[in-house]
Amino acid sequence: MKIVRADSEAARQGPADWFTGAVRMVPQFQAEEPSCVSCVQVSFDPGARTAWHTHPLGQHLIITSGVGWVQQQGGPVEEVRTGDVVWFPPGVKHWHGASPTSAMSHLAIQEAQDGSAVDWLEHVSEQQYLQ
Repeated sequence: MKIVRADSEAARQGPADWFTGAVRMVPQFQAEEPSCVSCVQVSFDPGARTAWHTHPLGQHLIITSGVGWVQQQGGPVEEVRTGDVVWFPPGVKHWHGASPTSAMSHLAIQEAQDGSAVDWLEHVSEQQYLQ
């Protein structure tokens, strides 16, 4: 058994290469062999969002507070709220973040394949975000 205590000092600013706007990340757990699953809590200020990205084995999001938006490439922007669970299948290009007027936090759960859990791509433009 392993117990990890909440550590607010573990929070870090989301890298500008991966995010637009103010984003805070707090790792919840990292994969330990033989597991390949990790989880991070991500908090977005209003208007903040990820860049487009994919996950080799997919990703679950559990919305823990606020109102956010999610979109997979070619689909509509969808609103998500506290308690919603989102699944992005393996290899599907997508983004997620807060709505323009509300902050949003989620738990992001993903598995690594060959040591990588995410492939970061280009930023979501203002036009794409506000469509």
